[in-house]
This record gives sequence, C-alpha cells and structure tokens, in this order.
Amino acid sequence: MDLSAYAEHAVRLVNTEQPARGEDLLRSPDDVPALIAPVRRIPSRVTDGDVARLRSVRTRLRAVFTAAAAGREADAVATLNGLLAEFPVHPRLTGHDASPWHLHLAGDAVGAAEGFAAIAGMGLAVQLATHGIDRLGVCRALPCRNVFLDLSANRSRRHCSDRCTSRANVALYRARRRAREPQPDRHT
Repeated sequence: MDLSAYAEHAVRLVNTEQPARGEDLLRSPDDVPALIAPVRRIPSRVTDGDVARLRSVRTRLRAVFTAAAAGREADAVATLNGLLAEFPVHPRLTGHDASPWHLHLAGDAVGAAEGFAAIAGMGLAVQLATHGIDRLGVCRALPCRNVFLDLSANRSRRHCSDRCTSRANVALYRARRRAREPQPDRHT
C-alpha cells in the first residue's frame, strides 16, 4: 500500500480554493461528495459543519505547502504535525464491492471531514518523510496559487499543470521580446 499516494487528496482539497480568482469549490454540503468520493464512501449526511471543518483543514494544508515552498521546513512540519494530532488515522481492514481485504485509513464511523483530513494529512506526511519537503510546491504562474507534488525525477517542477507552465513560458517570452524592442523616443 503506497500511503504517499494519499497526499494527492491534500492537493485536491487545497486546490478547491483559488484565492486570487475569488473561486471556492467548497461552499456547501453538496460540494463535499465530489471531493470525498475518490477516497471513501460518502457519509449519508454531510453538514455545514463538515464544510467548515474541511475549509479549516484546507487553510492549514495550504500553510504547509506555502511554508515548504518558502523553505520554512520547521513551520510546514509543525502545521502538519498539528493536523496529524487532530485527525489521527483509524486503520481498518475491510472488504467490499467484491474486492479482496484491504486497509482503509479512516474507519466508516469517522465523519466526512475528519476522515478526509486524516487521510490527506497522513498521505502528505508520508510524502514529505519519503521524498522530502522540497517536493511540495505552490504554482509560480500568477495568479494561480494551486499546490502540487513535484514527482519529477530532477525535482524541477514549478507549476501545477501543463497549462500554467505554458502560460508562464509565454509570459517570459513576451517579456524578453519587449525588452529587445526599441523603445519609442518620448521627447518628441
């Protein structure tokens, strides 16, 4: 079982918010199933409290990525350790949907927000411990502030997606081109 793969759930949660664009994809209980479904069964009842809890976790996970990207390793680890203490994993051996026995990191009795937070926090902690803090990034293409995991062989990823990489490259090209163009004489 590759626990570091669960770090993608932390990325998904953080990226439900685009502060620079004024977008938030986690506004009501109706938004929670799309976030949680790939990780665990949706609880029969998702409340406004679950949304508020997930938004709080999202803010703290963003702080982990932001601190990591800024080279503030101790801050990132302290924030992540706080999340791990607040949302511990509750492993449970289970078999469902005709699949063989396997582990779930958050038991079914754990609420929507708590279970997702536990899984995301544990995955991010394993990712950090296994691959290093420099693998956590914040997209450098403005105004995007999505977070990502740098899984490249040479640790060179700087953007959350190919789209942002292309946008950043085009912006750099245009800036270089403008710098080479002769400036009009403003004194005439």
